[in-house]
Amino acid sequence: MKIAVVGTGYVGLVTGTCFAETGNQVTCIDIDQRKVEKLNNGIIPIYEPGLDVLFNRNTAEGRLKFTTNLAEGIEGAEVIFLALPTPPGEDGSADLKYILKVAGDLGQIMKEYAVIVDKSTVPVGTAEKVHEYISLAAQVEFDVVSNPEFLREGVAIEDFMKPDRVVIGTQSERAKAIMTKLYAPLVRQGNPVIFMDERSAEMTKYAANSFLAVKISFMNEIANLCEKVGANVDDIRRGIGTDSRIGKRFLFAGIGYGGSCFPKDVQALAKTSEEYAYDFKILKSVMEVNAQQKTKLLPVINQHFNGDLQGKTIAVWGLAFKPYTDDIREAPALENIQALLAAGAKVTAYDPEAMENVKQVLGNQITYAHTSYAALDDADALVIMTEWPMFRTPEFGKMALLLKNKVIFDGRNLYELDQMKELGYTYYSIGREAIGTDVKQPA
Repeated sequence: MKIAVVGTGYVGLVTGTCFAETGNQVTCIDIDQRKVEKLNNGIIPIYEPGLDVLFNRNTAEGRLKFTTNLAEGIEGAEVIFLALPTPPGEDGSADLKYILKVAGDLGQIMKEYAVIVDKSTVPVGTAEKVHEYISLAAQVEFDVVSNPEFLREGVAIEDFMKPDRVVIGTQSERAKAIMTKLYAPLVRQGNPVIFMDERSAEMTKYAANSFLAVKISFMNEIANLCEKVGANVDDIRRGIGTDSRIGKRFLFAGIGYGGSCFPKDVQALAKTSEEYAYDFKILKSVMEVNAQQKTKLLPVINQHFNGDLQGKTIAVWGLAFKPYTDDIREAPALENIQALLAAGAKVTAYDPEAMENVKQVLGNQITYAHTSYAALDDADALVIMTEWPMFRTPEFGKMALLLKNKVIFDGRNLYELDQMKELGYTYYSIGREAIGTDVKQPA
């Protein structure tokens, strides 16, 4: 099958590459000339484990191509995916200008029937708007389908090639047959392709991400209460996670969620609720809790140093919003680093993938270490912001030699309390007792 993917961001590039891997002829289209040139020269602009292998194989075998020419890219395509940005506007609603611009352009250049697929995360009613914009000039038949993505950064290739489910919103039998054929190689093990109307498909994506954000925020609230009552949030996580009605995932307490999906999608669903005069109270609370949780450790750090961070050197491990990605969008690390700098501290940071992206935001305001241990050299304390596996089992003896003080502020609860006691570290985490200090954590 011939497929076109408009947009070569995270979703577009993964989508195009994975469909090429299943034998389709895929052309990815982007208006960014420099990005397309890089892709044509084999340079991948994002970090995603396993993407390079599929990308190189399919470009070498001619199944995956890139162009800036929309008319050329969609020629002969049975399916045209729209994988374009939908950034939050000033009022929190998703901005559809990129999608609707391309929809209008498609209406003027389409020469034969095609299924136009909204792959971007879009508000309820977007498929109807896309249909309207294409119809303004279209001289051929077409269908607009909603097919939200459920990719987790860091494991996106596995998520795409072995999906838990595929959600497709369409009321067209013709489009349904084409989408069934397209996804057949990915669901051979029996995972469902769930068909529904377009509006329900659009809502499904927002509902899924918002529900996961609720789970994370609920556990962070439990963690905050644990610190007051003297309970251990890790024990509670294990105690409730084994309940099959709750499940084990998204129950880890920490310094909040970030990334390109959860913050934007929760905000957009809340905005949709406002537009329909519905007061979605839980979502408002989730946004408030997460905003506060991101800087949860700052009062603790400040109190540990008796309110004086001037001239202190703070080592930061982790800059990406989660491991296995270089994505720093809404990353808690950035907000915390900026606050530390404002308080007069110096920051030395290390992240295995995200440092180049942070340089574009913070420039030379902080020092970038070439290894995790180099970041610790002569630092007054370590702050952990991202749970990269390499941070889970470090050489604590080596760390003690490099740090001025054996002090760790752990925003991801990587270490066991007994271990920290035994090693003689002063250790602060989330929802657990502070180790090696008589100072109580601020609530």
